[in-house]
Amino acid sequence: MDISRQEQKILHMLAQGGCIRVEKDDHRRISKIELFTREGWRFSGLSDELFRKLKRRKLIASKKSAPYRVTRKGLTLVRSQADNR
Repeated sequence: MDISRQEQKILHMLAQGGCIRVEKDDHRRISKIELFTREGWRFSGLSDELFRKLKRRKLIASKKSAPYRVTRKGLTLVRSQADNR
Protein backbone atom coordinates (compact mmCIF):
# COMPACT_ATOMS: atom_id res chain seq x y z
CA MET A 1 0.00 0.00 0.00
CA ASP A 2 1.41 3.37 -1.00
CA ILE A 3 0.87 6.44 1.13
CA SER A 4 1.12 10.10 0.23
CA ARG A 5 3.85 12.49 1.32
CA GLN A 6 1.51 14.15 3.85
CA GLU A 7 0.54 10.79 5.35
CA GLN A 8 4.22 9.84 5.50
CA LYS A 9 5.05 13.03 7.37
CA ILE A 10 2.25 12.55 9.93
CA LEU A 11 3.12 8.88 10.52
CA HIS A 12 6.79 9.77 10.95
CA MET A 13 5.93 12.30 13.68
CA LEU A 14 3.71 9.76 15.41
CA ALA A 15 6.39 7.06 15.16
CA GLN A 16 8.83 9.37 16.94
CA GLY A 17 6.45 9.72 19.89
CA GLY A 18 3.85 12.27 18.83
CA CYS A 19 0.11 11.96 19.38
CA ILE A 20 -3.18 13.16 17.94
CA ARG A 21 -5.69 14.62 20.39
CA VAL A 22 -9.34 14.76 19.40
CA GLU A 23 -12.05 16.88 21.00
CA LYS A 24 -15.70 16.00 20.52
CA ASP A 25 -18.82 18.13 20.84
CA ASP A 26 -22.03 17.33 22.72
CA HIS A 27 -23.22 15.10 19.87
CA ARG A 28 -19.99 13.04 19.95
CA ARG A 29 -18.83 14.43 16.64
CA ILE A 30 -15.22 15.44 16.19
CA SER A 31 -14.91 19.20 16.64
CA LYS A 32 -11.14 19.66 16.89
CA ILE A 33 -8.12 17.58 15.84
CA GLU A 34 -4.60 18.49 16.97
CA LEU A 35 -1.28 16.76 16.29
CA PHE A 36 1.46 17.20 18.89
CA THR A 37 5.09 16.26 18.35
CA ARG A 38 7.09 14.48 21.04
CA GLU A 39 8.48 17.84 22.19
CA GLY A 40 4.93 19.14 22.74
CA TRP A 41 4.75 21.43 19.70
CA ARG A 42 1.47 21.62 17.82
CA PHE A 43 1.63 20.73 14.12
CA SER A 44 -0.93 22.38 11.85
CA GLY A 45 -0.61 20.12 8.80
CA LEU A 46 -3.25 17.57 9.85
CA SER A 47 -6.64 18.06 8.21
CA ASP A 48 -9.93 16.33 9.02
CA GLU A 49 -9.78 14.46 5.73
CA LEU A 50 -6.24 13.22 6.33
CA PHE A 51 -7.13 12.10 9.87
CA ARG A 52 -10.12 10.11 8.58
CA LYS A 53 -7.98 8.55 5.85
CA LEU A 54 -5.34 7.36 8.34
CA LYS A 55 -8.00 6.05 10.69
CA ARG A 56 -9.91 4.26 7.91
CA ARG A 57 -6.70 2.51 6.77
CA LYS A 58 -6.04 1.56 10.44
CA LEU A 59 -2.66 3.30 10.47
CA ILE A 60 -3.58 5.14 13.70
CA ALA A 61 -5.68 4.03 16.66
CA SER A 62 -6.82 5.12 20.10
CA LYS A 63 -7.12 2.80 23.07
CA LYS A 64 -9.26 3.55 26.13
CA SER A 65 -9.94 7.16 25.08
CA ALA A 66 -6.22 7.94 24.98
CA PRO A 67 -4.74 10.13 22.21
CA TYR A 68 -4.33 8.49 18.80
CA ARG A 69 -0.98 6.79 18.18
CA VAL A 70 0.57 5.00 15.23
CA THR A 71 -0.26 1.27 14.92
CA ARG A 72 2.06 -1.56 13.89
CA LYS A 73 0.62 -1.40 10.39
CA GLY A 74 1.44 2.32 10.30
CA LEU A 75 4.98 1.66 11.51
CA THR A 76 5.61 -0.82 8.71
CA LEU A 77 4.54 1.76 6.10
CA VAL A 78 6.60 4.66 7.41
CA ARG A 79 9.96 5.00 5.67
CA SER A 80 12.97 5.93 7.72
CA GLN A 81 13.98 9.56 7.46
CA ALA A 82 17.00 11.48 8.62
CA ASP A 83 16.17 13.57 11.67
CA ASN A 84 16.65 17.30 11.13
CA ARG A 85 18.28 17.99 14.48
